[in-house]
Amino acid sequence: MFGVDSTELIIVAVAALILIGPKDLPVALRTVGRWVGKVRGMARHFQTGVEAMIHEAELEDMEKKWRGENERIMREFPALPGQNLTSDEPALPLEDLPPAPPDPPGDTPPAPRPPDARELP
Repeated sequence: MFGVDSTELIIVAVAALILIGPKDLPVALRTVGRWVGKVRGMARHFQTGVEAMIHEAELEDMEKKWRGENERIMREFPALPGQNLTSDEPALPLEDLPPAPPDPPGDTPPAPRPPDARELP
């Protein structure tokens, strides 16, 4: 990861054992572990923020491309005379729409079951 070889790691461990002492070494390692965890958390948070900014920039680029493509299509295929594409009204009058299909037969409740002979008094 940082170019630390196993022999270098052993030398650092022996030096820490001599300088800190066996009694305080677990506390020192725990403190170092906490600091390493905090640094990793900050790096992860920073990386997530950068990735979010990149994603937003990509979305803006795609939106610009889609808007340009939409404008090109609207220029190539203009609306027919009398056709209003921005209206909230349906394109066809309601009476010209085909009738809705009937409900499927599976939606009806099942017929009641006759009482069992064992249930009769």
